Amino acid sequence: MDKNQAELAEILTIARSVAWGAADILSSFYHKDTSDLDIDDKKDGPVTEADLAANKYILSSLQEKLGTEEFGYLSEETFDVKKAEPIPKDWVWIIDPLDGTRDFIDKTGEYGMHIALAYQGRPVIGIVAIPEAGKVYFASKDNGTFVETKDGQITPMKVSDRQQIEDLYLIVSRSHRDDRFKALIDRLPFADKKYMGGVGGKISTLLEQESDVYLSLSGKSAAKDWDFAAPELILTEAGGKFSYLNGKPVYYNQGDVKRWGCIVATNGKCHEALCAKATAVLDEIDCR
Repeated sequence: MDKNQAELAEILTIARSVAWGAADILSSFYHKDTSDLDIDDKKDGPVTEADLAANKYILSSLQEKLGTEEFGYLSEETFDVKKAEPIPKDWVWIIDPLDGTRDFIDKTGEYGMHIALAYQGRPVIGIVAIPEAGKVYFASKDNGTFVETKDGQITPMKVSDRQQIEDLYLIVSRSHRDDRFKALIDRLPFADKKYMGGVGGKISTLLEQESDVYLSLSGKSAAKDWDFAAPELILTEAGGKFSYLNGKPVYYNQGDVKRWGCIVATNGKCHEALCAKATAVLDEIDCR
């Protein structure tokens, strides 16, 4: 990696400032009447005026401060899924201007915003803003994870120390569960399940030690790069683990932005054991 820690720290400071600005934009739209959001129900999910406004702000702010010569920009609202070509840069910003659009529209408060910087496909900066909680979680590679509140207070974050699968709490969506995924989570012996919208919001509950496991299992569709890049880093820098079921890492900006397969995010204490258990359960389900 051709950037030292001082350079990364400076880039992270810039991105954190952009994240707060985007969070304010999203919150201002959130508190409007739903009829004012100009909702467009697209195939992969709804898009609102808030998504587009936050996306424009994030891209213009980062490009103004950091340029486009060295950095590429992979955003949910501008990426051409039909072309599905990797951005030809070592350094790529991966942006989800509004994570949890359905929760945003439904006024649950459980929406977020993701900004990640990947180097050669792996995240080195991750930021997840939860506007209605007034929090921005941020991390950079090998420097830990922190949460910043609106008053400027910064606190280091660590995942829970729960050790056994039977003691772990699973965080899942209220929706987005097909029969195969439901069968999987029903057969894993967790202590309990918690429900929340948005991937970043779910991962933040692991940082807050309210939950310990998040699972993503693709079906007819799959989560995408911008869903995972920032949440992955804030989890792993807080002591958690994030991988495919077979233990392999997730690489981003590979052309196809859809992350097919099963991805497991945990507090790291029994990650491998949980992956093995989930693999056995899926093998059993798929052989039925």
